[in-house]
Amino acid sequence: MRNNIIVRSLYVAYQLFIALPLGLLLTVITSLCISVGSLFNAHFWGYWPAHLWSRAICVLLLLPVKVRGREHLNPKQSYVFVANHQGAMDIFLIYGYLNRNFKWMMKKALRKMPLIGYTCEKARHIFVDKSGPRAIKRTYDAARKTLSGGTSLVVFPEGARTFTGHMGIFRKGAFQLADEISLPIVPMTINGCFDVLPRQRGFNFVTWHPLELIIHDPIPVGEEDRLACAYNKIMSGLPEHYQGYVENKDQ
Repeated sequence: MRNNIIVRSLYVAYQLFIALPLGLLLTVITSLCISVGSLFNAHFWGYWPAHLWSRAICVLLLLPVKVRGREHLNPKQSYVFVANHQGAMDIFLIYGYLNRNFKWMMKKALRKMPLIGYTCEKARHIFVDKSGPRAIKRTYDAARKTLSGGTSLVVFPEGARTFTGHMGIFRKGAFQLADEISLPIVPMTINGCFDVLPRQRGFNFVTWHPLELIIHDPIPVGEEDRLACAYNKIMSGLPEHYQGYVENKDQ
């Protein structure tokens, strides 16, 4: 027990005095690279700086990462990737280790976030506007235009991070969009992110824990009830103690 407390204390000190300052510096540099570079080529600069930044953050935090299932993907095919949403570390795991050029589909409200919202807009990530049928159509049109040349889309269908590590319900939007633009859906199971940084108010230090990204078989266009199929595949990849539906009142 005492050894665990010492190791935890050293890891917290490392985060505070080394990982946090370097991480903040890398974040600012990455944001500038994306914002400026995307003026010339949003396909390249909207992805690669963030990809390298995410890998660097995981390395800085000394978190081992395992990825399974990349062999299921066709490098010339665009996909709609859907994943469970365990926490803030999901962003770094997917950006850093999926190894696919993609855009995020995110809430329109995130555009108002200082620095992050501006950077995401310049990188041409897709903000979902649900204010009416015309706004939804504009979202679909933007997605169709963006998801060309092998670019894919990543969505968290739960729309909110879990409070328990369990999955909530899936919203239909990502699946309707995939049907609208005729793209295969790829379910992905995220493991470990909730253990590393569970959702709570205020600042919290990271807990060391391995991360895992499981890429399941694509669900082709035309298959019946792709939402249920994706949900079941993602659920099957979770550890037993996180299996089963738990209501998320934030959804």
